[in-house]
Amino acid sequence: MEEEKNELLELSSAEKGFCSSKSLGSEKLELTVDQVIEEYVGSFGFSQLLHVFLVSLAWIFDAQSTLVTIFADAQPDGWRCISSSSSSSCRLTNISSGDAASVCGLKPGTWEWMGGNTSSTIAEWGLICDRKFLAAMPASFYFLGSLVGASVYGYLADAFLGRKRAVLISCLLTSITIFLTSLSPNIWLYSLLRFANGFSRSGIGICSLVLTTEVVGVKWRGQAGQYGFFFFAVGFVSIPLIAYPSRNSWRSLYKIISFLPLVYSIFVLLPFVSESPRWLLVRGRSKEALDVLRRYARLNGRKIPPNLCISEPSVATQETSKGEEVLQERTLWNTKWAAKRMALVMMTGFGIGFVYFGVQLNVENLNFNLYFAVAANAMMEISAVFIGGVLLSVAKRRLIFSQLAFIAGLSSILCILFSGGKQGILDKSGGSWPEFALEAIEFMAASTAFNVLFVYTLELFPTNVRSFAVSVLRQAMVLGASIAPLLVAVGRYSPALAFLIFGALSIFSGLMILWLPETRNSPLYETLEQQDQEGQLNSAPNHLETELSK
Repeated sequence: MEEEKNELLELSSAEKGFCSSKSLGSEKLELTVDQVIEEYVGSFGFSQLLHVFLVSLAWIFDAQSTLVTIFADAQPDGWRCISSSSSSSCRLTNISSGDAASVCGLKPGTWEWMGGNTSSTIAEWGLICDRKFLAAMPASFYFLGSLVGASVYGYLADAFLGRKRAVLISCLLTSITIFLTSLSPNIWLYSLLRFANGFSRSGIGICSLVLTTEVVGVKWRGQAGQYGFFFFAVGFVSIPLIAYPSRNSWRSLYKIISFLPLVYSIFVLLPFVSESPRWLLVRGRSKEALDVLRRYARLNGRKIPPNLCISEPSVATQETSKGEEVLQERTLWNTKWAAKRMALVMMTGFGIGFVYFGVQLNVENLNFNLYFAVAANAMMEISAVFIGGVLLSVAKRRLIFSQLAFIAGLSSILCILFSGGKQGILDKSGGSWPEFALEAIEFMAASTAFNVLFVYTLELFPTNVRSFAVSVLRQAMVLGASIAPLLVAVGRYSPALAFLIFGALSIFSGLMILWLPETRNSPLYETLEQQDQEGQLNSAPNHLETELSK
């Protein structure tokens, strides 16, 4: 009976492409995915470069979907009296035509927005005066949708769909929901569709990041992750370029950007992108994983030996009362060291997510031309990608993040000195260049830290929970982002308070990450059990990780 059992186990392993204990000998070469990539595929050859490039393009749509609200929900530049109106109060108030609050006492029909009533949702639905806080609702609903969607996509990408199909579904749903948003008849349905849009797009960033980094060598993980953030910045830059020609119709802006993810899904993602070999491996599809690695090796001008097989990842087993071994289900939350790491990552992500998204939305409160300010922030985003790529190749992850978070926090607090309005210590009637410069430094530091945290998180957890872990991080970031629009609304009246809160949360994030282990140059593990057995404590630089494992 025992011999028959062993034969069945060997047959099952062979069918899946795993190395069996008897088949190894001198004829079989058993290696991990990391070893196959480093020794036979190449750490970062042409095939991986092409793969990373094609997958990272999806980040453009993530950025457009997120940042379109800056223009679609913008407060119009000003208003004017209707020439046929004989209202003296309108003519007297018109001296403050740049201030939307000055129209609150005017009769309807005596004034109009300079850009027309279709230039933004605020203009079309009158989200001013006693309805001004409704203007923050769509952005908050969008981030709440992202909060819900992140957990769904993260779980499905690990358990059922895989990375590629998760990105595909996310892009297609993003295209549909953006187009439907352009047809919204009122602020309430518009907010619900923004929620649906946030839910739909939440799988793009999470699964694209994991899909790009799981096929490259150890030393290239940070740089591969930065590709996605670069294309996010490209999407950021594209928004003002698309928004300006359609500045008189926010609906046209939505329709234009809804078309792009559909084209990408059909003509790029489906035919040219492969599934992650690591995900295929942990799902028991080792032969398919090996086929993917062979294609990468062939494009790199290399060859994988025909006798090579991938070692089976460790799984937890538990002995029953009858002496039989059964699989023991382990998850991120019932593994103590992983759950404690995740809790710290979530607290860190909440703070930096609040600052990163909040500063982008707060650009309208800087009293500068909106198109110029958004374009400048986009340039800071691109700079952050290159800075992050260099820093990740030479420095430790924890050190990079904490220092950048402290810089962002200090810059935000210094903005109080130059903020306009009654709350500013150095009161300015118009845009303040020192304030703008400090805000740019804050955003670049926060953006770089935001990018680094994603790469750091995917290195902290193994393949079978990696997408889920990154999705939980995204949830924490989006939770902060969903609250940020309310602070931006407060910042229109009290900029000093907004800058103080941004600064405090950034510093909080920089402190939280110090309790996590370092991961630079550490291997990527496939399962929680493997990370336990092969040294998940090896990356700990101090006593803190030892405490987390208890």
